[in-house]
Amino acid sequence: MSLQVTTIERLGRRIAQRRDALGLTREDLAERSGLEAGYVAYIEGEPGPSVREALTRLAEALDTTMEDLLGEVADTPAGAGPAAAHPELVALDEGECRRLLEPGGVGRIAFEGRYGPTVLPVNFRLSEGAIVFRTAPGGTTDQDLRTGMQDVEYMVAFEVDRIEELTRGGWSVLVQGSLHHVTEEEERATAAATGVEPWAGGERQQYLKIIPCRLTGRRIKPG
Repeated sequence: MSLQVTTIERLGRRIAQRRDALGLTREDLAERSGLEAGYVAYIEGEPGPSVREALTRLAEALDTTMEDLLGEVADTPAGAGPAAAHPELVALDEGECRRLLEPGGVGRIAFEGRYGPTVLPVNFRLSEGAIVFRTAPGGTTDQDLRTGMQDVEYMVAFEVDRIEELTRGGWSVLVQGSLHHVTEEEERATAAATGVEPWAGGERQQYLKIIPCRLTGRRIKPG
């Protein structure tokens, strides 16, 4: 629920920032877009209450809660809606893939585990072009991805994506490479310097690193 509200608020800020960068007033933007200036102001979040505050007031007036009003919206899986009218699927080069991975966040590691194909979400950061994340010693990604042989490492896949619900667009990046357990002190210090935190919290002091051998990506551009 909070993610949906945040998306709207961020959209308003991005519109305002882009308008300012072009040196346009709200009236200029309204004329260019064929919208009312008051509506542009509303989309940008000013003047008047924020989206969250407006929803709270509406909920109170209707003798309900904001959670109940947004229940169906919040429970809808991302990407469950229809495609845009004329979407275009565009391949991304390695440079663009690295740029999209640069901020870090949550990605999914995929590998052949002891119980078959396995996919797990992890928090990650980039370090010298490699994907870095943390896990608990003896955990699934630690135990299942040790070959027991020096300098012999498993190949894994790592996927990151963003779905833009408002525009019906988005992108995904696929990393394929070897999974390396960080053991050397200097290497561990470099991994720790990324500041990556485990998504599940707790004492997860085993650093793992995916060294890419192939980077591919796709972007859906709404038509």
